[in-house]
Amino acid sequence: MQATTAEEFAQLALSLHDEPTLEDTVGRVLEFALQAVGCTFAGVIFVHGDRGVETFAATDPLIKDLDRLQFEIGEGPDLEVIADRLGVLVADTATDPRWPTWNREVAEVGIRSMLGTRIHTGSATIGSLNLYDVRPHHFGEEDRDVAHVLARHAAVAVASTREQTQLWEAIDARQLIGQATGILMERFAMDEERAFAVLRRYSQDRNVKLRDVAARLVETRRLPG
Repeated sequence: MQATTAEEFAQLALSLHDEPTLEDTVGRVLEFALQAVGCTFAGVIFVHGDRGVETFAATDPLIKDLDRLQFEIGEGPDLEVIADRLGVLVADTATDPRWPTWNREVAEVGIRSMLGTRIHTGSATIGSLNLYDVRPHHFGEEDRDVAHVLARHAAVAVASTREQTQLWEAIDARQLIGQATGILMERFAMDEERAFAVLRRYSQDRNVKLRDVAARLVETRRLPG
């Protein structure tokens, strides 16, 4: 473990909230994680209510491959962290008896230890922060504590970024719909209520999102066929 001070964590928390996108936020978390515990690789898995789980970011493509293996065989430490555990520590993938298929594959590519920590808020599991090293028995109790603190900071920042992203998406959609409504009002001498009703009916009849209908109309000055 590298020496990580409370001041460094405080600075990290501030910098996470300053990142403009979810990708930047997660990237900053992974960068700090590598430095804080001195490990070889790191990755973040996100939970999606309608699509299960997926690797959102990783410091090496190898981690995405190993995550994909967990998803395919339904076995592995990340899945347990997301399901019902706050964290998991694999001291040596070559000797750990849990998840035999996953451990065997991981050991064969040279990764010998792993530390996973749930990223969650009080109301929901967001995903997991997963750290890997080529040395067995690399992670200790101090690393576990650092990972938990980092995951808590990440959860707050990621949840906030998601909310901001959804807010801006809603604002953009409203602006597009307003522009599209204005086009219909001008072209067909409609009032605002009638123009909006046309957009909504078109969206419902063709099972196309109202935002997409509006975007197409603004771009081409025609409703999508």
